[in-house]
Amino acid sequence: MLRAAGVGAGDEVVVPAFGNVEVAEAVTLVGALPAFADIDPLTYCLDPDAVEAAVTPRSAAVVVVHRFGRRPCIERLHALGRRHGLLVLEQGESEVPYDETAQRRERAAYLDARLKGVRTPDGSDGHTYQQYVVRVPGNGRPDRDAFARAVRARGVECRVPVKTPVHRLPEFRRCVSLPQTERAADETLALPVDASLTKRDMQRVVSACNALGGLLQPAF
Repeated sequence: MLRAAGVGAGDEVVVPAFGNVEVAEAVTLVGALPAFADIDPLTYCLDPDAVEAAVTPRSAAVVVVHRFGRRPCIERLHALGRRHGLLVLEQGESEVPYDETAQRRERAAYLDARLKGVRTPDGSDGHTYQQYVVRVPGNGRPDRDAFARAVRARGVECRVPVKTPVHRLPEFRRCVSLPQTERAADETLALPVDASLTKRDMQRVVSACNALGGLLQPAF
């Protein structure tokens, strides 16, 4: 899409650093330069204010990526694109069948009501819970990685959704301030909410996480 729109050498494309490296790679493949902007801490998608701050005279496009079942503030981003003459492209997620989305929402609501010591995701704006991503505040004891190891040791699968932001990777390293991206990369953990999970499975998730809750500072 970038190539078809005439984006190429000498252009900049604003992209998120929180997430897939493939987006930044696509920008370099057409000869343009990725410019990283920060994310909204609730949706994990590009923050329109951060995008506006990243725009330069060389900016030609913005690539907006949906995250974990949350949508970006696309209306504001399209308005920004019109204001600056930028192409705004969206990269969505694979669609989950309606019945499965409803089941994921039920499991997410169960976790929302019972988890302690972690910050549960904001469920507004039609969240489909492609992933149920919590925040584990660092505070030293334990950090997110230690928390994840302890949860796995109790038989619960979990995963770090973004291990390294793209702007930290050697081939894309930039001296840029992305505080929300950095914090999200350090704190986020995806817990299971698959439609196949039974009530006993969900109880095991809650039990495993809450057993560690006393070791954490309150999540604000």
